[in-house]
Amino acid sequence: MSTAAHPAHHPVQLVVSRGLHGAVAGIGGGIAFGVVMAMAGMLPMVAMLVGSDSDGVGVVVHLAISAVLGAGLGLVAPFTRFLPLLGAGAVWGVIWWVLGGLLLMPAGLGMPVFQMGQTALTSLVGHLLYGIVAAAVLYGLRRRAGHL
Repeated sequence: MSTAAHPAHHPVQLVVSRGLHGAVAGIGGGIAFGVVMAMAGMLPMVAMLVGSDSDGVGVVVHLAISAVLGAGLGLVAPFTRFLPLLGAGAVWGVIWWVLGGLLLMPAGLGMPVFQMGQTALTSLVGHLLYGIVAAAVLYGLRRRAGHL
């Protein structure tokens, strides 16, 4: 009888699994947030981060960022119960609204940072939606993989 740990429980595999589940969940949250962005005409602004003003490029950039941030959520959110994980997702969304929506994106576009207005409020709603949907998808992925 082998005393080796089951490969699925190896610490490195667990970290990789959490990151990948988070990235997929982030794309799910990014799709939900992307709908808000499309309705508000915000996708060209996202595309400007890579020197474009195309809605399509904005979608690709947005989903790439969503996957990276989702991987982060997957790595830092240890919660295994649904409601605490949703709460963590909402907090994650607010954190990235402040860091991304109010600081990094405007700074990257040469705009004033920490400006409150309709765009910032729409961005807050989108970031909250992103975090909550990403957390819900993450919960489902963890449950399906037996990590709960």
